[in-house]
Amino acid sequence: MAKEELLTLDGEIDEILPDGRFGVRLENDHRIIAYTAGKMRKFRIRSIVGDRVRVEMTPYDLTKGRIVYREKIGGGGPGAVRRR
Repeated sequence: MAKEELLTLDGEIDEILPDGRFGVRLENDHRIIAYTAGKMRKFRIRSIVGDRVRVEMTPYDLTKGRIVYREKIGGGGPGAVRRR
């Protein structure tokens, strides 16, 4: 395995932690601490408990990761009710 290779896994956010970190439960039932990637911060993509996310992890530390994608959820189309 090359040094630059990352593991990409799917999971679900189960806890919001301080400093922009999240507790993520992976599909294989492991729990990790993850933070949002730069593009998600740049475009202010919000994540809440229950969101399905894609996480990149290094093989050297399997307890931490970076959220690189939040899956779109139905119900947010043009006919949805907006809150102010």
